[in-house]
Amino acid sequence: MQWTEDGVILGTRRHGETSAILELFTEAHGRHLGLVRGGRSRRSQVALQPGNSVIATWRARLDEHLGVYSVEPTTARAASLMDSAHALYGFAVLAAHLRLLPERDPHPELFRYFMATLETLHDPRAGATALARFELALLADLGFGLDLGECAATGATQELVWVSPKSGRAVSRSAGRPYRDRLLPLPGFLAMETAGPAAPSDIAEAFTLTGFFLSRHVHVPRQLTMPPERQRIVDMVGRMAP
Repeated sequence: MQWTEDGVILGTRRHGETSAILELFTEAHGRHLGLVRGGRSRRSQVALQPGNSVIATWRARLDEHLGVYSVEPTTARAASLMDSAHALYGFAVLAAHLRLLPERDPHPELFRYFMATLETLHDPRAGATALARFELALLADLGFGLDLGECAATGATQELVWVSPKSGRAVSRSAGRPYRDRLLPLPGFLAMETAGPAAPSDIAEAFTLTGFFLSRHVHVPRQLTMPPERQRIVDMVGRMAP
C-alpha cells in the first residue's frame, strides 16, 4: 500500500529512541498517523512541527498497519504560529476539533475550511471569524449540521436571527420574538457567506451557538470537554474593539 499527498502536521509524539509518530490532516486520507524513522533527529524535529505543510508518502504492507511516512517540508508555519498567542490558540483548537474525526476518514470539504482558516490565524478577528465558520462545518461533517437556510416555523428566508436549541434550525425575527429567551442568537455571518471578518459581538454569539451544539452532540456523549484554548480565544474576542 502506498500514497502520496499534501498534508498539514497536527502533532507528533515520540516513538522509541529515534523515531516519531506523525499525525497529518490530508484532503483524501483525513487524519492519518504514520511512523517517521529518524523523526527525533534535530533536523527532522525542525521540520516536523505542528502547523507545517509537507508532501508525505505513506507506505505499509497492509492498509490497517500504522505504516511509515517519508516527508518533504513545503510550507513552514510553526514559527509564525508561535509568534502570537491567538494564532497558537487557534491552531490548537483546530487540531483538537480534528481529533474528533475518525482516523483515516476523508473530509475534503472540512479540509478546505481548515486550510482557509489556517491562512487567517495571524489576524485575531479574521482568525476567530474563520474558526467559528470551521466549527459550523465540523458539525455538518459529524452529522449534526444546523439548518440555517430558512425559518423552521414559517419557511421565510429573511431576517433569520435565532436558532432553535432543540432542532438546530433557524428562526425568523417575527416567528421567534415570543420565544426569544429560549432561542440562541444567529449572527448574520453564519447564516450567509459574507466577506471579511465579523464584529466581535457576532463572533462571540457564533462561538456560543457552535459551542452549544458541539457540547451536546459531541463532547458530552464522549465525556470530553472543549479545548481550553477555545475559551482563551472567546476571552480575546470579548476584549476586541467593536
